Amino acid sequence: MEEQRKLPIDIQTSKLLDWLVDRRHCKLKWQSSVLTVREKINNAIQDMPENEEIKQLLSGSYIHYFHCLRIVEILRRTEASTKNIFGGYSSQRMKDWQEIASLYEKDNVYLVELASFLVRNVNYEIPSLKKQISKCQQLQQEYSRKELDYINNAASLREKFFSSCKQFGITGKDVLQELLSLCKDLPSALDDIAEGARNLTDVIQLYEACVEFVCGRVPEPIVPLLKYIQTKGNTTVYEWRTGLTPTAIERPVSRECAETPPAEDTDTIDWGDSGMAGTEEAGEIDWGISVEGSVELNGQEQGAVIDWGDNTSGAVEINVVESGDEGDGVARGNDALTILENTETRNQFINELMELQVFLTQRLTEMREEADILSINQFQTAPAAVQSQDVAKITAMLTLVGDLVQRLTVVKMRHLLLIHASPRYVDRVTELLQQKLKQAEAVGEKQHVMVRKRQESLEEQADLEPKLDLLIQRTKELRKLIETDISKRYQNRPVNLMGVLV
Repeated sequence: MEEQRKLPIDIQTSKLLDWLVDRRHCKLKWQSSVLTVREKINNAIQDMPENEEIKQLLSGSYIHYFHCLRIVEILRRTEASTKNIFGGYSSQRMKDWQEIASLYEKDNVYLVELASFLVRNVNYEIPSLKKQISKCQQLQQEYSRKELDYINNAASLREKFFSSCKQFGITGKDVLQELLSLCKDLPSALDDIAEGARNLTDVIQLYEACVEFVCGRVPEPIVPLLKYIQTKGNTTVYEWRTGLTPTAIERPVSRECAETPPAEDTDTIDWGDSGMAGTEEAGEIDWGISVEGSVELNGQEQGAVIDWGDNTSGAVEINVVESGDEGDGVARGNDALTILENTETRNQFINELMELQVFLTQRLTEMREEADILSINQFQTAPAAVQSQDVAKITAMLTLVGDLVQRLTVVKMRHLLLIHASPRYVDRVTELLQQKLKQAEAVGEKQHVMVRKRQESLEEQADLEPKLDLLIQRTKELRKLIETDISKRYQNRPVNLMGVLV
């Protein structure tokens, strides 16, 4: 028998209420009795003496039987003056709490209520708070990840902005003014390119010698515009066209690009090296090379033609503003522009440079094919100017021509020419560049929202954690009270409530 008393009583917490009912420690319909007690407690706490310990007892989330016993003990001191001659209390407060204690003890209502509190805390309240805290932690991680993404996205957008500005050669501090100031340097840049053409004398002479050797004399002049710019420089189109120096120059007040796209055309600008597209009321300028059919070049049938025109879908159609009466010597409209400012003559200039470039590339290929006996024999009777060239000289010539082509077709120059041609294009570019900064700012605002939400989640977690700690503490107290009470009913045998993971 003594050995049996030492055996522990293990009770699964989730089955505790059923265990108490099965062993007749409480009635099956105990809930109605608990409701009656709770109602009386709610009425009794409306009239309580000023006592700090009672305030602490009543400040909890719930009041159970053992709290009521403690309140009765406190009232025995505070209400001692209300005892009558028979030793009873005339104080209604004392009567109310003694009645509550008595109702709790009837049918062990207090025990089953404590068990219900414990089961509810273990199965619902504690897991719920832990779940809320875990969700807060997950949200903090998510907000931190999004914040980092927004930081990276904003940095990427700013990088794109500064990269685009770099293509224009501006810093991006004041986009509109910097773009406009670039136009001031455009004439001198074009003049420098024209000056660079003076270094092509040897290239042109070699080209003429090879053409004459292979084809004989040709009626059409070879690269006439290049030769003109070598001697005259970047003059007005009027002087190139008429051979006369204008007495006056009346430059157009403003110029738009050749074609006006539909109003709903909102194509964006291609910031890459492939050229420009979609300027407002500006025709598409194709800076690429298209191979279309064959043409006759200097009396010889060629396999391809380099189209530098504005219209890639067919023949180039150029509308030249009438210069008026040429007899008065005044250069007007497009004639008042310099050769490299005017689209038609600039395209001719580039086309002639490319003609030289193609020739030099082909000649370089032929010279490197030393095993080609036919090629060697073919040039045995060529002029000395042709035979005296070597691979190094041809390579240097090719580099010189390629540099001029690159300076005229580089992205920055393309934009400058469009800005020079269309004031509206400046506004469009400014808007597109600043849009990147606005997007970066918008992303930055989202980053601040993530910071604020993460802080709110931290505050919520900080508010929940003390509640969880307090609930765990009270749950442990309930467990101890229940185990002690049940142990007394079984000759102080040890009682273990299983499954209380707190």
